[in-house]
Amino acid sequence: MSKPQAPKPAKLVVGFFLKEKALSETIVREMKTLWGPIDMVSCWLNFNFTAYYEKEMGGPLFRRMVVFKNLVEQTRLPMIKRATNDLEKQYEKSGCRRVNVDPGYLLAERLVLATGKNFTHRIYIGDRIYADLTLMFQKGAFRELPWTYPDYADKRMIEFLTLARNKYMRDLKRIDHCNEIADPVSEEAEKSPSSRLASPEE
Repeated sequence: MSKPQAPKPAKLVVGFFLKEKALSETIVREMKTLWGPIDMVSCWLNFNFTAYYEKEMGGPLFRRMVVFKNLVEQTRLPMIKRATNDLEKQYEKSGCRRVNVDPGYLLAERLVLATGKNFTHRIYIGDRIYADLTLMFQKGAFRELPWTYPDYADKRMIEFLTLARNKYMRDLKRIDHCNEIADPVSEEAEKSPSSRLASPEE
């Protein structure tokens, strides 16, 4: 029987693409209000792997990735996706989106994106939102899957996400180190009040 394990906190990664680069400052400011300080921002990436969105949003389109400093619980992804949907609607013009916002999270093993669309490889995670396993990290590098969006398989995207993952791994080490300092007592010692180390407040 497998033993249930608590999930690790995740690195929040939000991508967006738009035609009007000037709008990006406003979008990023809105995201900072929602999710706090930013850790990393990618350079501008050309979004030219599909013409699907140009009918609604015009073209050419440009993508940028934003990585947030605060780690998040994986279970928050549906709520975050709902918030990005609201953000898209807030900046619509004549019923057409001016920005497309794609939230997801990074773990040591994978990149997961949120979507409202079901498909064979997507897992329902509540509130009408599905999790898309977009990239796997194996043998020291991100690996694309048969269904990976072409822009997420692009070399420059992979390079940026690798840097974001490296930062995430440092975050985890810092958290583990802080936990060790905050709770230096072993589980056995905690069971015995007489053997527990006293804190300065005591």
